[in-house]
Amino acid sequence: MTAAEGLPPLRAVIEAHGLAPKKSLGQNFLLDLNLTGRIARQALPLDRATVVEVGPGPGGLTRALLAEGAKKVVAIEKDPRCIAALEEIAAHHPGRLEIVSADALTIDLAALSGGQPVKIVANLPYNVGTQLLLNWLTSTAWPPVWESLTLMFQKEVAERIVAAPGTDHYGRLSVLAGWRSRAKILFDVSPSAFTPPPKVTSSIVQLVPRESPEPAALDKLEKVTAAAFGQRRKMLRQSLKSLGGEALLTSVGIDPQRRAETLSVSEFVRLANAV
Repeated sequence: MTAAEGLPPLRAVIEAHGLAPKKSLGQNFLLDLNLTGRIARQALPLDRATVVEVGPGPGGLTRALLAEGAKKVVAIEKDPRCIAALEEIAAHHPGRLEIVSADALTIDLAALSGGQPVKIVANLPYNVGTQLLLNWLTSTAWPPVWESLTLMFQKEVAERIVAAPGTDHYGRLSVLAGWRSRAKILFDVSPSAFTPPPKVTSSIVQLVPRESPEPAALDKLEKVTAAAFGQRRKMLRQSLKSLGGEALLTSVGIDPQRRAETLSVSEFVRLANAV
């Protein structure tokens, strides 16, 4: 992060390795060192779990995680162009940075960490961020291997993750996140912090797993929320018609004339269990 650490500035690394961000990979490199340090500190302490970073790119956040005391960072990078830049950081921090050249969508976290606790800290690629979050939230084993998720999303996605019933952003993602975790937005990030600057503001979201979420069959909960929010302007008796409609709703004490955005997470769980 500083010249004293013997690592070149990130812009020099990008130039030396020809790392022009690729739109196809959803890449926006984070070069503001004050900001990467601030993100890393949100996940403290970092020395009691394996820290997993997805999409490190040239390694700005990677450097910050190591500087903030991470005992071990596993960096999962799909873009082979970035590996050499990450290897320079690994050489500077012997034994503390493991680089995995792979698509994070295919990674088994438990196998990666050997079953040890994990903290995921990442500036997620925009094009796969939501899917990665869903993968982590819908883990078969619960509590999951991850202790916390400290992640960057487009602000609009972040608002959907933390949205409460009755708000415009409340939807399927809000229900799944609220069912299995406690989620909050920590702070926003200006487009100017990135290279290239995206057209939207970003937000840092932190999720902590609930130890004992209300019991529900995941596939049924996903089916109910998909049907309900797929026609969110309609009354539930109509949007849930294929799953039982009015009879299903009255069986769990929910007014058939309500709309999806008014239901609490607990009410969606009751519906899923009744399907």
